[in-house]
Amino acid sequence: MHTKKRYLMVCTNEREEGHPKGSCARCGSVNVYDRFKQLVDEKELKEKARVLESSCLDLCADGPIVCVMPDNIWYSGVRVEDVEEIVDSHLGHGEPVERLLVPEEPAGLSLS
Repeated sequence: MHTKKRYLMVCTNEREEGHPKGSCARCGSVNVYDRFKQLVDEKELKEKARVLESSCLDLCADGPIVCVMPDNIWYSGVRVEDVEEIVDSHLGHGEPVERLLVPEEPAGLSLS
């Protein structure tokens, strides 16, 4: 039976230096991904959450980007220092970390 409640997709897409869209990997997203994996393991949340590497999530200018599904919560500018707060607040208590939420009008995404 499927037991995961949440999936955290961390963009680790890497573009060449100076690319106009930017690159989450060049903003430290690989370290963010590693810290999420470490904390989910340490806090024994593996049965409730899965951390996944993702390619581009289309919000490059605001990276590193983390998307939590099925909550459809998007975090931008996530740093290694922010990961424990996201794990404790969002995964532990179901409370998104407001200060890291992608704004209503993100710079890199256009659905029109």
